Amino acid sequence: MRRFTKLAIAAACMAMPAMAADFHGYDPATFDGNMLSADSLKAMVATAAENRPPRNGEQYVVGFANLARDIPFTVLVEEGIVENAEAAGIELVIADNRLDGATALANAESFITRNVDAVIEFQTDAAFGATIMQKMNAANIPVIAIDIPMGDAIFFGVNNPKAGFMGGSYLAQAAVARFGKDRVMNGYFIEGELPQSGPIPAMRTGGQVAGFLASLPGFPQDHVLTFDSKNTLDESFAQTKNLLGRIPEDAVVMGTAINDQATTGIMRAVQQDGRSDVIVVGLGADEKETLANEANFAAAVGSFPERYGNSLIPMVLATLAGVDLPDSVLINHVMVTKQNICEFYADMTCADGESLDFVFPQAEFETHLADLQDDPTLADVKNLIPAR
Repeated sequence: MRRFTKLAIAAACMAMPAMAADFHGYDPATFDGNMLSADSLKAMVATAAENRPPRNGEQYVVGFANLARDIPFTVLVEEGIVENAEAAGIELVIADNRLDGATALANAESFITRNVDAVIEFQTDAAFGATIMQKMNAANIPVIAIDIPMGDAIFFGVNNPKAGFMGGSYLAQAAVARFGKDRVMNGYFIEGELPQSGPIPAMRTGGQVAGFLASLPGFPQDHVLTFDSKNTLDESFAQTKNLLGRIPEDAVVMGTAINDQATTGIMRAVQQDGRSDVIVVGLGADEKETLANEANFAAAVGSFPERYGNSLIPMVLATLAGVDLPDSVLINHVMVTKQNICEFYADMTCADGESLDFVFPQAEFETHLADLQDDPTLADVKNLIPAR
């Protein structure tokens, strides 16, 4: 059973929670990520209103606090949420968290004052998550948290260990295919982290490092260089420029990071330094033009942010309807390459030739998952660690 204790008490006099796995076409265990029809979304609204009527007596109002409104990934997330909300007939109130915890808190307080029915939170500072959730719970407002957990909010987003491990291992294998193992073993691996967001996104960047090393046993640990990307291309670019002073000019540079933008920052910094022996793998596949056109951008782990809204709005309505959702809904990731990008984005053209014959190191990944299960810092979020 689920989280919102105060909500459950307050709603005790309402209809009993629906337990059916399928909610008007939405089942988190089998959902394919495609947008449901407007009729299905409106049916969800009607069912939800029977259980928990809109607070204003007329129309559901949902707050969406975006991580930032000027990053390609988050722009796509917002567009998908807007499209689904409009189809459902929901009023959407949008705020910009600006990659800042204090701003996120202020936005949350504004939603409470606005008396919204539910909130979708995309905020980066783990230190503010508990305070925001205390206020939301006190106001009896259910919350869906995107990519970064927030207390007892339902989590939706990246399967961090799996996505990270996929990207890191793909990078290692692609580098060997391009430069040869001898040069790669003498190269340098750069990782763009995001420490401010806490242990869950750290499972993504830690997975990238673990996946890279799993595909390159014996790679020198002192050639693994990490930095705080702050989730942006500009910061990643600046930090990589600083690191390049520690890397011989003839060394192969391999990079990945918390998202496509930070990964692009690594690549741009190496290119501006006049080096050609660089290869990167992104996470998100939202920088699709860069992926398709830049030879040094080998691939990206697809998260498909443009589809987030297709799950998030049904999840909000299911919660308001009293449906017992799982406490975490994780994305099914795939590797997006120049050769298969048109399969995921109709406006892109697939390149000729075959993709890397990528072999996912499953046994090493399962060992990595076991290590995560034993990590005391993850004791409260083991539901976000996949079984395999």
